[in-house]
Amino acid sequence: MEPELEPDMSRTYPIAIGADDAGTAMKDTMAAYLTAHGHSVTDLSADATEDYPDVAERVARSVARGEHERAVLICGTGIGMAIAANKVPGIRAAQIPDSYSAERARKSNDAQIACFGSRTMGVEAALVCLRHWLDSDFAGGRSAPKVEKIKQVESRNLRAA
Repeated sequence: MEPELEPDMSRTYPIAIGADDAGTAMKDTMAAYLTAHGHSVTDLSADATEDYPDVAERVARSVARGEHERAVLICGTGIGMAIAANKVPGIRAAQIPDSYSAERARKSNDAQIACFGSRTMGVEAALVCLRHWLDSDFAGGRSAPKVEKIKQVESRNLRAA
């Protein structure tokens, strides 16, 4: 078990959160955690019958429009949510399987959306990963040109579509 990471209470964000039926329980726990730690949380899930691509698109658009600085998506594996969210221009969503990946998603890839799998990790492990992701910032440096190239790939392919 990883050591407990205390959240940085001086940094809070407007955060959108969403889940499909598989992720509802984890979403509720994460939303309560985020709210208790000072974040402004907006649940953009419609209901448990809604398919994950619809939730992912709604949440990702809210980030792309600047309504939320970051977002959290939960489905069975986190994979489908990440794929769907990444279809929204300007979004970098990452499936988060562990705390190292959570940090790197922010520090190296400037991911605005963290995607979790309720069937692939327990809620306590997910909360540790969430804390690592929230407390990490984009490092720039050697990663900045790579993130810029990701944006260029997106731009080229939007024009081609």
